Amino acid sequence: MPEIHAHRRAALAALLHENGVDALLVTNLLNIRYLTGFTGSNAALLLHADGDAKTVFCTDGRYTTQSESEVPDLRRVLDRASARALAAHAAEQGYGRTGFESQHVSVEEHENLKVRFDRVELVRTPGLVEQLRVVKDEVEIAALRAACAAADRALAALIEAGGVRPGRTELEVARDLENRMLEHGSSGISFESIVAAGPNSAIPHHRPTGAELRRGDFVKFDFGATVDGYHSDMTRMVVLGEPADWQREIYDLVHRAQAAGVEAVRPGAVVSEVDAAARSVIADAGYGEQFAHGLGHGVGLEVHEAPSLAAAGVGTLSAGMAVTVEPGVYLAGRGGVRIEDTLVVRDSGPELLTLSTKDLVAV
Repeated sequence: MPEIHAHRRAALAALLHENGVDALLVTNLLNIRYLTGFTGSNAALLLHADGDAKTVFCTDGRYTTQSESEVPDLRRVLDRASARALAAHAAEQGYGRTGFESQHVSVEEHENLKVRFDRVELVRTPGLVEQLRVVKDEVEIAALRAACAAADRALAALIEAGGVRPGRTELEVARDLENRMLEHGSSGISFESIVAAGPNSAIPHHRPTGAELRRGDFVKFDFGATVDGYHSDMTRMVVLGEPADWQREIYDLVHRAQAAGVEAVRPGAVVSEVDAAARSVIADAGYGEQFAHGLGHGVGLEVHEAPSLAAAGVGTLSAGMAVTVEPGVYLAGRGGVRIEDTLVVRDSGPELLTLSTKDLVAV
């Protein structure tokens, strides 16, 4: 889709003008993918503020054919040391102030770049591409929607097949779920899937173990699929057998808090106030200390990216942002509940992308 990538590069060129920078050396591979569509493992992009006519893409000989297909609309050069080659190009062409992604470049690489930028002013320009990435276009949202659908279908298939039952281990269930995501359209997992049973469900980021599921357990699933490089992120709860009163109480509380958080997601909302909308529900019920993480985060080419929905978060939401809302209550030694959706901020109200039921599922 060269048109969408050209549109993104034009938006970045405008940002360069605003920041008084003549060009930007892009070295982060996710940012390069966002701007060009290239999916290989070695590349750099020298984007000029005057547009594509002066912009150069570089990769190495392993990706000659792939780059011809994925990046058909830019001048391409081949060099294994892609960033250094483009730094030399900027110097040869007499580019002026040239920015670099200082949050991604190591001290060693910066020293190597300075040698090649001996006739060009090399300046720190952190976060310019990420500033664009925080608001998704409809192509990105379509990929996110597909990733969420793959995860939804996988969980439904796992439960329908009886894959969540006493005697299976957390690891067995996690691998089963991941395989089903691949079967239902995912190109890979977003992150190591969390399957946490019984007391382990009270550990927010528990890693699956050989612990067996037992009747009466809460089982927490936090997992995601990937489509076209875009990630989904969802948490759902299952209980093995009839829920106990305390399990219903905690689940209903988190369910109300999650609904309040989702309702607060709107353009112009202050991110800390979105967090507070959900957190206050839990705190008012006396469980504030048992909700010890932020409410959510952005999601896209990275499963955790800006913005941060947290008490210390800064900024406001804009239409087109994709975020998670994931409050939780964790009772050490007993069990915990988290409910999480991926959604898109819309003028008409949040668009849920994760559609699995949020009723407490008993199996």
